[in-house]
Amino acid sequence: MSNEILIAVLSLIGTAFGSLTGIFTANRLLSYRIDKLEKSVEKLSEVHLRTSLIEKEQAVLNHRILDLEKINVKRS
Repeated sequence: MSNEILIAVLSLIGTAFGSLTGIFTANRLLSYRIDKLEKSVEKLSEVHLRTSLIEKEQAVLNHRILDLEKINVKRS
């Protein structure tokens, strides 16, 4: 086997190894970032849920206050 063929084969192996290593590293980084994003979205969903519950409770309390004010106006 000539030197040129040996160099070409070694170059092919090196390039393939480098490319595959880069692909796997990028894949791991992407998976990590997606996991962090999912956790962030989950926290945001919890905050949104709690906020909507508070808003519903606030609406109920506002209606109760209005009802009490109507009762007080009728008594006066």
